[in-house]
This record gives sequence, C-alpha cells and structure tokens, in this order.
Amino acid sequence: MPTLSGKTAIVTGASRGIGRAIARRLSAEGARVVINYTRSAAEAESLAAETEGLAVQADVADPLQVTHLFATAEAQYGPLDILVNNAGVAIFSPISAMSLEDFDRTFAINTRGTFLCVREAAPRLRDNGRIVSISTGATFTSGPNSGVYCCSKAALEQFTRALAKELGARGITANTVSPGFTDTDMLKQFPHLVAVAEQMSPLGRMGQPEDVADVVAWLCTDQARWITGQNLQAGGGVSMV
Repeated sequence: MPTLSGKTAIVTGASRGIGRAIARRLSAEGARVVINYTRSAAEAESLAAETEGLAVQADVADPLQVTHLFATAEAQYGPLDILVNNAGVAIFSPISAMSLEDFDRTFAINTRGTFLCVREAAPRLRDNGRIVSISTGATFTSGPNSGVYCCSKAALEQFTRALAKELGARGITANTVSPGFTDTDMLKQFPHLVAVAEQMSPLGRMGQPEDVADVVAWLCTDQARWITGQNLQAGGGVSMV
C-alpha cells in the first residue's frame, strides 16, 4: 500500500521544477495533491490531470488568496495532512545594488508567503500531520550576491524550529529541506552556477528535482515521525556558494 494513502497535501509553487516533482512523488505515494500555482496555469492543469489532483491558483503573498487555497483544498478533499512550502523566487544581486522592489518581492514570496501558509495550515492540519519547507543550501555560506535571497530563506528555517515546538504535542512534525544545485528553470537563470554544479558534488552530477522530492516525500511518511525541527541538506554534498 502507498505510504501516504488517504492523506491530503498542498504543495505551493507546484507547477514547475522541484515543486512539480514533489507533487508527483506525493501522488505516487497515494496522497491527494493540491497543486498551487500563480501564473503557470497550463503546467499546473497538466500536472493535475496526470496526478488526478487539483490545481488552485493563489498568490501565497496574499492572505485572502492563501485562505482561498486552503479552503478550496479542504472543501475538495477534507482535512489537511501535509503542507509543502515550495513557492519561491531567487533574485541575485549585491546588497548595495538590490532595488527595494526586488527586496520586497523576494521577501513577499519566500518569507511572507511561507508565514501565511503555515499560519493557515496550523489549525487545519490533522494530528500527526507534516510541514516541509524548501530552503536552500546557500543559507550556510551566504555567498556574494545572495544575501537578500539567503535571508529570505533563512526565515523558513526559523519557522521550522518554532513550529516543531508549537505543534509537536499534536504529533505534527516540521522540517526544512535545503537543496543544492538542482536542474530547474530557476538555476538556469544563473549560467555560472550551472557551469560548476557537477564539479562541486562528490557524486559528480547536478541534482535533479526528483532527488529533492524523494527526501520531502519520506519526511511526510510515518517512517520520519521522529524527525522534527531539522534542516536536511539535500544537495549531493555540495556546499553552495
């Protein structure tokens, strides 16, 4: 029997990349998956058809739209069991050159969006539920031009630690997964990173979205019930720069 049979999951930013792989993996394990997206409607609908899931458009930075996302999921599938906070943007720039508009956009989606989703999810999750937030291995190194991005993602790691303590009495676990260089459209925005990705991993290859999705799916199973408040590095041994 699939390990997540009968469970309901919301995956934010699920139309492409790592989020898409996560939605597929959770579905393969038997979960009913709600595929959140903002602009990529065609991709989200095709994934919903493939997984027999539900595509719901919502901007995670907007509290009313977040409430709509969760209410729609609950109306369609019943109480929530799993939330995966995957929606995010990466804007790389020296701090001294970062525009206020780009700063606000980065924090609106990466930080505010995660906050709104976990705030909405906390009272809705059934006992023994799961929260997994996607951060980045770059928070360990905060390399040049990544300061704002890393700060916005580091907040997710703090949310995880607090949520693990706030929700633990109900058997709900909260964890962070931090990918390294992963073959996605987001990474392809930065050709200089693509060029060194394979050489930086001891495993000699670039990460694939499915590599990260497998880790996330495992954290959502009962096998990972004793892991909470952690930040799992899923980067193929790469220390990101």
